[in-house]
Amino acid sequence: MEKNSNIEMITGDPKRAINKLSIPIIVSMFLIFANNIIDTVWVAGLGSDPLAALGYVTPLFMVLIGIGNGIGAGGNSLISRYIGAKNRKSANNAAIHNLILGIILSIAVSIILLTFLKPLLLVMGASSVLKYAMDYAIVIFAFAFAMLLPPIFGGAFRAEGDVKRATIPLAISAITNMIIDPIFIYTLNLGVAGAAWATVIAHLFAVVLMLYWMLIKKDTYLKYGRENFKNDLKMYKDILVVGIPASLEQLIISALTIVINFMLTIVSGPTAVAAYTAGWRIINIGMLPGIGVGTASISVAGVAYGARKYENLRVTARYSVKVALIASIIICIILNIFANQIAFIFCYSEGSAHLEPLIASFLQIMCLFILYVPFGATAGNVFQGVGKGTISFALTTFRELILVLIFAYLLGFCLNMGEIGIYYGMLLGGGIGSLICYACIELYINKLIRSNKHGI
Repeated sequence: MEKNSNIEMITGDPKRAINKLSIPIIVSMFLIFANNIIDTVWVAGLGSDPLAALGYVTPLFMVLIGIGNGIGAGGNSLISRYIGAKNRKSANNAAIHNLILGIILSIAVSIILLTFLKPLLLVMGASSVLKYAMDYAIVIFAFAFAMLLPPIFGGAFRAEGDVKRATIPLAISAITNMIIDPIFIYTLNLGVAGAAWATVIAHLFAVVLMLYWMLIKKDTYLKYGRENFKNDLKMYKDILVVGIPASLEQLIISALTIVINFMLTIVSGPTAVAAYTAGWRIINIGMLPGIGVGTASISVAGVAYGARKYENLRVTARYSVKVALIASIIICIILNIFANQIAFIFCYSEGSAHLEPLIASFLQIMCLFILYVPFGATAGNVFQGVGKGTISFALTTFRELILVLIFAYLLGFCLNMGEIGIYYGMLLGGGIGSLICYACIELYINKLIRSNKHGI
């Protein structure tokens, strides 16, 4: 395999690789969430009903992003394992399969979401703000490929250690969105649909730039020429074995959001949903160190597993948790101290001013959720890196859809604690579930190390 600084980095010291990969990944993820925050902030100026409408569409939007991230993780895992095994020919072929799969899924997902959009929104409880929700969602899902392809292509870039190319297009998207959002919403008087058009146009820049690097400039480590492609159904399967469970994990998280929205609608109405929508987007940003370091571990774990260096797998898991936890503690403290100031950015208009104390209270409670993320995210992503996507999915389902919902229901309804009880239940379920997930990855790695020592 020819000399390449990015390849040498991800096949070398796992700690150094995590450090090098995670910061650009965190930045790129921050920029994705920044796009959502920008939409939320500008739409908040239209009033609480348009803001609540975004809350009902957000779970479906996150399913879209989750499919992109999931397939990107599947491609990343497969390509990384080939790179670890020093099989560049297969790595190139896997990258092309990843590209083709991304295009096919983009078309299919767009058709499915548009077909079932209205009934889905009604089932989710959006009837009171349906027009606003449809205005936003139709534009977003008609151009689903613009949201899906960047994370799928980014998975291939991360597999070869080239996180700059996975990050720069998203930076351009975020800056573009910042500039054109208010123009489309207010100057062109398009309202919530304007926020959707701005998001789509911004993402299109990322797609075009990534395709230019891969297919026209052709200076990436992985090569996408026809001569490097040999159709192999097993490669599609191997990507999907990790990609589908990883995508379903986001579906599980989105399902959780839908149910939480429904619970909040019962106990407090659309106002609570609006506060949860705004506050949860801030919490999502606070989770980025845990998620970003975990995502970096997919490449590092895949390479270690492909090379059968299982001690490096243990170092990857433990170091990822340590780094992410330190960052998460700092963010948790900042959110708790500045909760009121952060809440104000969503409540600057007369129509949304009443949400400020609700959002601030939410942030002060739910910032603790951030502390659990390093354990659950690292465990899930290391399992994905070694090709065990199904285990990752099972753990996420247990953590998010079972434990979190059970405790949210018990505290919110059975103990009559209302929306505060729902939030405390989410904390309790998430904490227990994340620690169980991390215990599972430690046990799995220990088993690999013992098997390797005995030549199994």
